[in-house]
Amino acid sequence: MTTPTTELPASFPPEREVLDWEEFGRASRELAVKVVESAFRPDIVVAVARGGLLLAGSVAYALGTRNCGSINVEFYTGIDEQLPEPVLHPPLLDAPALSGKNVLLVDDVSDSGRTLAMVLELLQAHGATVKTLTLYSKSRTVLAPDYVWRDTERWITFPWSALAPLTAP
Repeated sequence: MTTPTTELPASFPPEREVLDWEEFGRASRELAVKVVESAFRPDIVVAVARGGLLLAGSVAYALGTRNCGSINVEFYTGIDEQLPEPVLHPPLLDAPALSGKNVLLVDDVSDSGRTLAMVLELLQAHGATVKTLTLYSKSRTVLAPDYVWRDTERWITFPWSALAPLTAP
């Protein structure tokens, strides 16, 4: 008879925070409640694409905010793999049109926080009043979101990225 061990093999994947679709629905609604309770009324909800797209849409519906936009930023290229700096990609958001507007900037996670910080600075430079919202935040972030659902230190598996991309036969 063998004795079970609590040690994980070296090839075992890192512990993960796993979010399923049902919990995502609850989380997005809870975040919308936080925004309402804060008395911030966004004129537009802006998603950091791709990770913030679904959350931004869900929160915008919950808030009754019809104006939505997105900004394409690439930073993470894999688990703990990132570019030296976040990079904006076209099509670009019409940031000057946000002057004087209340903007809710939405992403899935504030990990390093560098993506959120870069986009926040860009939007504020164009005269927008900006609040940030994420599902998750990590202690190492340089930008603590105004609204966050949960803190974690683990890598996160989101329902929209849990499966590998499809490939043509």
